[in-house]
Amino acid sequence: MSHNTVNAVGVAPPAAFGKKKPAGFVKRLFRDKPLGAAGGIVLLFFLLVGIFADYIAPFGFSEMAPVERLNSPSMRHWFGTDNLGRDVLSRCIYGAQLSVIIGCSAAVLATVISTLIGVASGYIGGKFDLVVQRFVDAWMSFPDLIVLIVVVSVVGPGMPQTIFTLGLLLGIGGSRIVRSAVVGVRENMYIHAAKSMGASPMRILWCHILPNVMAPIIVLFTTRVGTVILAESSIAFLGLGVPPPAPTWGGMLSGSGRTYMLQGPWLALAPGICLTAVVYATNVFGDALRDLLDPRMRGSR
Repeated sequence: MSHNTVNAVGVAPPAAFGKKKPAGFVKRLFRDKPLGAAGGIVLLFFLLVGIFADYIAPFGFSEMAPVERLNSPSMRHWFGTDNLGRDVLSRCIYGAQLSVIIGCSAAVLATVISTLIGVASGYIGGKFDLVVQRFVDAWMSFPDLIVLIVVVSVVGPGMPQTIFTLGLLLGIGGSRIVRSAVVGVRENMYIHAAKSMGASPMRILWCHILPNVMAPIIVLFTTRVGTVILAESSIAFLGLGVPPPAPTWGGMLSGSGRTYMLQGPWLALAPGICLTAVVYATNVFGDALRDLLDPRMRGSR
């Protein structure tokens, strides 16, 4: 089947996805989805804050000044100080560093696992797909937070354990999204044309299937970042996250934020606002990417 025959049936060739210019896409994002663009800017801001936390933070995250304990926000301490005299702004900045590392690392791991399982299951189909999906069903029947608490309680708290557990939890469940996209793509005419020309399964997967399901994969990654940050904050609030004195937003809410909330409301407001802003920004940014990248959505026209 020739290239003209593929175009004649109204199916875009798989290479069309890679021809979109990034500058044009960013322009469409700001023009058609201003709220999503604002979410992307907020997410980029926190990402840069986390990367350059050592240069931005005015104080060390464990630098104590007992004479300044529970000071209200001022020009010296913009977000006030906690019960040990530590600068809350600096701890929020270093908390962004940990949240960005955990969020992006676990989201990458989850997206890779979802892509491997979803592409293989959706393309091969048959009994293999049936067995894999029943395993995914069984896995999704367990509450994520309960499994996370059990695993962290057994192996101990820490950043690598949290990243691996969250990546595995979200990756297996998210494979459903990738599989559904692959099932919708594998019956297109250009896939049959590649098979008739003798293309190997790996070439079909790499050159034809994967480029055409990149839109939901990208959206899946962006939404997973917010989910991971929220989950990490949940277990940190329960005392099972990254161990102190390393600051995390959930740990700040659970520790001094909850104990001294009445004496210093800023102890809970500062990390809470940061957490809310990042999660909301990633969600609206992911929704905007979905509308712009998915050709079936009205916003992509």
